[in-house]
Amino acid sequence: MRADRPREHWVKVADGLLDAVVPYASPGFAQYRLPGRTSWSGADSDGLEGFARTFLLAAFRLAGDPAGAPAGLLERYADGLAHGTDPGNEYAWPAITDLNQTIVEAASIAIALHETRPLLFDRLDPGVQERVVSWLGGIVGKRAWPCNWVLFKVIVEQFLAGVGGPYDQGEIDGHLAEVERWYVGDGWYTDGAGQNYDYYCGWAIHLYTLWWTRMSGADATVHKERLRTFLDGYRHFFAPDGAPMHQGRSLTYRMASLAPLWLGAIFDASPVEPGTTRLMAGRTLDHFAAHGVPDERGLLTLGWHRPHLPTTQGYSGPASPYWASKGFLGLLLGPDHPVWTAPATAPGDGDLALTLPAPGWLLHRTDGVTRLVNHGSDGNDPDSAKDDPHYAKLGYSTHTAPETGPGGRAENVDNHLAVLLPDGRATRRRRIERIGVAHGFAASRYADGEVVVETASVLDGPWEVRVHRVTAPAGSVVRDGGHALASGEPCAVTLAGLTASVATGGLVSEIAGLHGWRTAQAALRQDENAIGPHSATPYLVGAHPGGAAVYVSAVRLGRGSPAQAPDIRVNGDQVSWNDAAGSRVTVALGREPGYTRNGPVGERVVWTG
Repeated sequence: MRADRPREHWVKVADGLLDAVVPYASPGFAQYRLPGRTSWSGADSDGLEGFARTFLLAAFRLAGDPAGAPAGLLERYADGLAHGTDPGNEYAWPAITDLNQTIVEAASIAIALHETRPLLFDRLDPGVQERVVSWLGGIVGKRAWPCNWVLFKVIVEQFLAGVGGPYDQGEIDGHLAEVERWYVGDGWYTDGAGQNYDYYCGWAIHLYTLWWTRMSGADATVHKERLRTFLDGYRHFFAPDGAPMHQGRSLTYRMASLAPLWLGAIFDASPVEPGTTRLMAGRTLDHFAAHGVPDERGLLTLGWHRPHLPTTQGYSGPASPYWASKGFLGLLLGPDHPVWTAPATAPGDGDLALTLPAPGWLLHRTDGVTRLVNHGSDGNDPDSAKDDPHYAKLGYSTHTAPETGPGGRAENVDNHLAVLLPDGRATRRRRIERIGVAHGFAASRYADGEVVVETASVLDGPWEVRVHRVTAPAGSVVRDGGHALASGEPCAVTLAGLTASVATGGLVSEIAGLHGWRTAQAALRQDENAIGPHSATPYLVGAHPGGAAVYVSAVRLGRGSPAQAPDIRVNGDQVSWNDAAGSRVTVALGREPGYTRNGPVGERVVWTG
């Protein structure tokens, strides 16, 4: 599991990424038009994105070790600034307009200019400086989407304030105040109003609020303490082999998941030791390299391990994956910084059971696989109710991905409790209503028409025990799915009584029916999964008698053969069992929800709704 990569290795990888995009640059380097699907913003915007996001990587490379920078790198981006802001140039950048992707890319350019200012901006021809300021200044007064986008405006206008350009202090202050309203505690922000918990909390909100303090000189104490608290949980979002948690949107940014770890080192605001930060980052870099990232051309493609468009969003163009540049933030730290020189210490790779009340999550690790149990993030703002598979599932992990192809997305088997109604309609978990979170326990409900599904998850050794209370009409069918497993070869399927398991590459995804189920089955699909072309999901099926009924399942994702699934007892809406640690667990749903765990040596957890 060791991947203690020195700074020289990161430099080599960064230089390789920057070299690989050169053949796709427009004359004058204003745009980088990489091969791949065009985003909904169009080719010119995608070309600007190619410039801005690789410029960010170049800036980290240049600022951290100016003397060691490759020949011509600085000049290439200086040329791009000159040609991109020249209205008469064929590849001039699109103007910044309301709610437009140019707002996003302007922020990357502003950070890159700030970090390289003595090397680049201050040495530009005055006319080019004026054009750069004028183009960036187009952001003042423009509308941004009410999410992390408002911080793009903060960053750009703060840069402009530092170089004598146009800016609106009222906009800066107002947007920062807006972000403050999204803070929910324990280091967590929701990305806009609603329950939008994902990587944007770290690689966007924490990053840009702290970068604003770096650019403005404002007091960073509060933001640093929030980052430190956030990292105390976030550090566990990575498996020992470096695989990051596969949850949320924009997963094609891949190594950008490392940005918060590096950010903690840059701002001296991390509970993670410097050498451990380096070790964890190296593991993730190696994880993607082992799965073909970058590809044989040296490019980052739209996907995760492999090109896979269903993993992406419509705003993602060919250069979108280069937000991975944020995963190279550590290059801003010079060769003598402790993050590069301190001894590497293991991050703690053993079993884990961690409760994160703010996003409504449980983190669970056994067998080197980290799972996320989701009872709090649905990806919806207050006015929408979609069921994005990257948010709506009951579970995610570092070694699996949800089925996101058209068939898998429509059928919606994996990590979802669905009610198949007599009219043929299947319910979907769009808006998550939280019931409660306690140590090793989380519960929520969702409603779809006349159906109400209440689910409690309890961590028990290698298992997640799911207790479902389902209110539905008679004649309905209830279905509960485990994790979708995928690889380059078809998965092995085993069906034994009320247990279904699928296996590949040493990993096993399993679901066992403990109460209320009639059959165990597996759903097989092709080209639906970001991890590999062949995927399979174990699932359970049971009949519903009408009214309210209780179903209990045990879900596992790990290696080898586990211990026996729990032996449960059901009494009305109450379910109880003895867990792997010898504790007596009781879960109740319905009108009086509750959870107790009485340990063998006196420890006790009690939660009541």
